[in-house]
Amino acid sequence: MSDAPTQSAQSTRPWLWIPTLYFAEGIPYVIVMNVSVIMYKRLDISNTDIALYTSWLYLPWVIKPLWSPLVDLLGTKRLWVVLMQAVIAVSLAMVALSVPAPRFFQYTLAFLWLMAFSSATHDIAADGFYLLGLREDQQAAFVGIRSTFYRIAMVVGEGALVMLAGRLETHYGEVRVAWKITLFVVAAVFAAMFVYHFFLMPRPAADVRRSRENRGSFAGEFFKVFAEFFKKEGIVVILAFLLLFRFSEAQLVKLASPFLLDAQSAGGLGLDTSQVGLLKGTFGVIALLAGGVLGGLVISRRGLRYWLWPMVFMMNLPNVVYVYLAYAQPSNHMLIGATISIEQFGYGFGFTAYMLFMIMVSEGKHKTAHFAICTGFMALSMMLPGMVSGWLQEYLGYKEFFVWVMVSTIPGFIVAALVKIDPEFGKKKEEDGARISPIED
Repeated sequence: MSDAPTQSAQSTRPWLWIPTLYFAEGIPYVIVMNVSVIMYKRLDISNTDIALYTSWLYLPWVIKPLWSPLVDLLGTKRLWVVLMQAVIAVSLAMVALSVPAPRFFQYTLAFLWLMAFSSATHDIAADGFYLLGLREDQQAAFVGIRSTFYRIAMVVGEGALVMLAGRLETHYGEVRVAWKITLFVVAAVFAAMFVYHFFLMPRPAADVRRSRENRGSFAGEFFKVFAEFFKKEGIVVILAFLLLFRFSEAQLVKLASPFLLDAQSAGGLGLDTSQVGLLKGTFGVIALLAGGVLGGLVISRRGLRYWLWPMVFMMNLPNVVYVYLAYAQPSNHMLIGATISIEQFGYGFGFTAYMLFMIMVSEGKHKTAHFAICTGFMALSMMLPGMVSGWLQEYLGYKEFFVWVMVSTIPGFIVAALVKIDPEFGKKKEEDGARISPIED
């Protein structure tokens, strides 16, 4: 696959590739992290196994900073992007082929692992290519565009694809057939993206393979930068915040969809797949995105320190809607959708504080590398609690589990009380036009 830098970055129009590139970045993540949970629930996998094994799929994003230098050392960013898209397309097709197999759980997990590692590598290459493929003024102009299309991917993945699977379940009367077809559709879309980006993405002159003489010094510098992160002032509190701020949500997110899908006799709400795709994957995700946008706007007015505590409350207290749903087990879909949207809006609003905290921690000479390390801890904060959440739910039952989720909000309040935040951080600076931009989850 030839990847010679024969085309100037300025000779192509960013609108031709940035929206599709970041849509392609979002789709595999949402399939691995969220859609797989719904698929496995519909395929009668236990909540314990769903939460444990799908939480392990966070690992590639946890350790992503460790192999990010390889993307610099081996090949170009453009090559990595298109190569990973090809691998993701093949992985999706293999998951689809594995669904009808007798040992489908093991096979599909193996290919989801391959997709997760490919997606994490694609993230590294795509973000690096964004910096190389655009002028500095274009980079600022397209920050909102890339975030918007990443978030559109979330709605399409958790909403439209799940609704499609639900419709096919009804049409064919066979869950495995429905998910096989759905995954083949996504694989075909990704194959088309691979072809599209192979021909349409620019070939910036700066996107070149690192020379042999610079590789050793680069590797040494990487480990030095990694060590400097752990020498930051107050690093223990910083790590505690990164690992515990989302402790409650990390457990809730793995069991929300199984709860909605489980029969009322099992403590759930008895929704079908299409209804979950509409209420949680569409209305809920839109509310999540709206909360994130509003969170960025208000922080830009008064700063992160001013809004930290309101965001801690908004991140955690709306989780109580699941306690209500578990005890009341309402059948009114509008009511269910409204309560889910409230929780998701609060999560999106509160999560803004977490993202801005990572940006604050990353400030300095090596902000890109240090932010990547922060995102690794962010993924770890979701992975570890998520692994045991399914076992806890099956041991406690849905009612007591969601009560436990509310108890689990306490660590988030404790770490928020311990962190030190510059009163001016996050405020919009009129004199230099600085602003807070949405960042992908």
